[in-house]
Amino acid sequence: MANRIDAFLELVVKQGGSDLHLVAGNPPRIRLYGDAYSVKYRELTADETHDFLYEIMPDSMKREYESIGGADFAYEIPQLSRFRVNVFQHLGGMGAVFRAIPSKIRSLQELGLPPVLKNILRQRKGLILVTGPTGSGKSTTLAAMVDFINTERKGHILTIEDPIEFLHKNKNCLISQREIGSHARTFAQALHSALREDPDVILIGEMRDLETIHLALTAAETGILVIATLHTSGAASSVDRIINVFPPGEEPYVRTMLSTSLVAVISQQLVKRADNKGRVAALEIMLNNAAVSNIIREGKTDQLENVLQGGAMQGMQRLDTALKRLMDAKMISGDEAYLKAVNKADFEKYRDETEFGNSSSEIETSSN
Repeated sequence: MANRIDAFLELVVKQGGSDLHLVAGNPPRIRLYGDAYSVKYRELTADETHDFLYEIMPDSMKREYESIGGADFAYEIPQLSRFRVNVFQHLGGMGAVFRAIPSKIRSLQELGLPPVLKNILRQRKGLILVTGPTGSGKSTTLAAMVDFINTERKGHILTIEDPIEFLHKNKNCLISQREIGSHARTFAQALHSALREDPDVILIGEMRDLETIHLALTAAETGILVIATLHTSGAASSVDRIINVFPPGEEPYVRTMLSTSLVAVISQQLVKRADNKGRVAALEIMLNNAAVSNIIREGKTDQLENVLQGGAMQGMQRLDTALKRLMDAKMISGDEAYLKAVNKADFEKYRDETEFGNSSSEIETSSN
């Protein structure tokens, strides 16, 4: 028997949306290609929102929510989609955000990602960082990266996630997927254990604290390929974030460690397509060559931008370069490029007043 919330989640998938927002005191909202639209439905009462969510929350998540005012878990509607769920408490009662996770894992080619990513993923050890703000498509890119390794290599891939998002099937690799809360208390604990589980590749859903980052660097140095995410924008800020987590006295040691173990930093933004039929990823890519390694070791991360500019032949690119290529290919508008650009002055001349999109601020639903 379907749960009452399923009708809204079916609408998200049918519309091609990414998120469903349920917040007591408001009608449901769907995020579609980056913009949030209200569903034509009444305002949800506090009791109604509570009942919707408690109907699908596992008992352990109910206890966690009642203890700390929030919980993260995965919810699945068979033959439709999986959803990453964050439930939280707010002034008017309960709220939740459901992120749709497609059942099909798209390949690197299908996502239109640069070919250099394949060379990066063929490395046998080291640290690959996939960074970007929330909602920038990191999970989709990570799933494609894991699937590429799963297809091309023979080994053991271990993922540590909170919660598990994309479900991977064994191809040429054995895949073990562990969920924080269900299979381990913390990322650090799961990573400690992972080092004894003979992995060739470890995917870390998020590097949140000093211990997790230290263990990830250690694993990368000891012959494991580690793929991890950070909520940062740009290569330089990602490097700084890792180093700044450590106490000042350890900085030289961490810089040296990172300068030798880092493989690449892939920073991602999602940009609305010019035809309004979805979004496309714009990637900044930094590869760790001799110049990058030296800059990291010496703590001169402000110089990384210059290396990115000069590293195009090796496959490096700045975010603004990626945006310009998408714009030249007529995939994104000048306005969208300007909004996402780092150096906005360079894109000022490409701005236009053309707007695409759903003229309505509401989305129809048959739910009642």
